[in-house]
Amino acid sequence: MTSMPQNAASAEFPERDILGTAVTAISRDEAIALLTGRIAERQFTRVTFLNAHNANVAAADPDFRLALRDFIVLADGVGVDIASKLLYGEAFPDNLNGTDFVPQFLVRHRERLKVGLIGARAEHGRAAAARLAVLAPQHEVVFLHDGFFSAADESAVLEQVAAFHPDLLLVAMGVPRQEMWIHRAVAPGHATVSMAVGALFDFLSGAVPRAPVWMRRLRLEWLFRLGLEPGRLWRRYVVGNPLFLARVALQRLRGGRGR
Repeated sequence: MTSMPQNAASAEFPERDILGTAVTAISRDEAIALLTGRIAERQFTRVTFLNAHNANVAAADPDFRLALRDFIVLADGVGVDIASKLLYGEAFPDNLNGTDFVPQFLVRHRERLKVGLIGARAEHGRAAAARLAVLAPQHEVVFLHDGFFSAADESAVLEQVAAFHPDLLLVAMGVPRQEMWIHRAVAPGHATVSMAVGALFDFLSGAVPRAPVWMRRLRLEWLFRLGLEPGRLWRRYVVGNPLFLARVALQRLRGGRGR
């Protein structure tokens, strides 16, 4: 098993700089094929998703931004599409938000995979594992641990992950903790592909409802989430979205494409 270099997909697909993070310009089918190949070849790979909120966090946190260089970063949401249009003249090939992409990948991957889940509350993680097992029964899906372990417990958690050694490890701890943990702690001996998936387990478990299909088609799921949890999410969207656009405009004024 080999470790992937920085910007792990850059040799195969073009990347677009969004506020200092290289986002892979790749279609859904290409992304599924890429990850299928990485798993088949046992190539250690880190994957995450960049939306406007994550981009704001990365823009303000140089350690997080540096860590993302070791990930395949997929485009998530209308914000990064707007940024891509402003900076590169076109949107990303597909919206690859993890909530839809992960189940699609597992359903379409016909060969049996070992899928490990770590993060979120235990009850949500177990319910998410059960949901994935129904959606893609060809795979072995196991909830390994919740996301609330202490530093003292980390070694035991990693030993549990390594004992199962999933082909795909889904980590749901929130941004940037999940990416930083994958970057710092998860090694080839633990899993083949490690993917940071944010609130995926909460959505799969039904703890957090998805927006109606018509809102998703209009790229307004963020507005639905804001309506559900205004106290927690107002800063992310009401403040964060204009801040993201202002940062993108500044990047364009400075020349756009260079990091």
